[in-house]
Amino acid sequence: MENSYCRWVLVCSVLALCLGSRGARCELTPNFYHSTCPQLYYIVRHHVFVAMRAEMRMGASLLRLHFHDCFVNGCDGSILLDGSDGEKFARPNLNSVRGYEVIDAIKADLERVCPEVVSCADIVALAASYGVLFSGGPYYNVLLGRKDGLVANQSGADNGLPSPFEPIDLIIQKFDDVGLNTTDVVVLSGAHTIGRARCALFSNRLSNFSTTESVDPTLEASLADSLESLCAGGDGNQTSALDVTSPYVFDNNYYKNLLTEKGLLSSDQGLFSSPEGVANTKDLVETYSSNSEQFFCDFVWSMIKMGNIPLTANDGEIRKNCRVAN
Repeated sequence: MENSYCRWVLVCSVLALCLGSRGARCELTPNFYHSTCPQLYYIVRHHVFVAMRAEMRMGASLLRLHFHDCFVNGCDGSILLDGSDGEKFARPNLNSVRGYEVIDAIKADLERVCPEVVSCADIVALAASYGVLFSGGPYYNVLLGRKDGLVANQSGADNGLPSPFEPIDLIIQKFDDVGLNTTDVVVLSGAHTIGRARCALFSNRLSNFSTTESVDPTLEASLADSLESLCAGGDGNQTSALDVTSPYVFDNNYYKNLLTEKGLLSSDQGLFSSPEGVANTKDLVETYSSNSEQFFCDFVWSMIKMGNIPLTANDGEIRKNCRVAN
């Protein structure tokens, strides 16, 4: 973050979070591994860079992995645990969340140079930040010091993660359940400035939308036509860019797209097109569409808040293998 005012606001906000949020973990610090694993940043940065050079989309995938981890049990790496009852097999994650192999590779290198020191949860958080940075987004100091959870929570993932099919007021409620507010909803939705989504997540907007409309009237006509051609006759796994303007660049075009009804998911477009009275999401969309610096600043703060979602369990460990508890 180059803007000094924004840096000052973030410092004050972190202090406020520690003093007043719902059990925020103020023991987290960007210097947590300074003496115990000084190679951490280089190793994570290297692996994310290599992965994104092979597939630029991986930056978005790592960011989403962090989001889906934090919303269930707090940011404890529980999404990484294998097993048929694991979170990675929950409905919102199955055949959808990606990036596990990148985390595995980072962990393997870290275990060679500083064994049993760095948690998998912290690796996910740090990898997500580099995914944002290497996509052109803001740099920020990731707060570290998390422990890895001992168990996964598949039902929590099924029921607690926001769905693209849900109305905005329900999504806002799910954010509130973990200590995040309406601004965080709009800001973190801006992560959809990078990444892709499967036809299964938006094809409901393309036909038989309602008893009176075949196609979602809040979906721009030419975009609807191209998406219909993409998805026709497929199995729902074809993908489209979430940001049709600059799909691999972390910028504020996501919000500009919403102003012209080019949001891919109904939960995206709903931030601007939902009936008035749900929340002040429309005003925030307009603000971020015209002020990328404000979006970047608020995005960093919302990421810090999300990274401090309180854990549902007090115990934890440093896993040797991110896929299984020790």
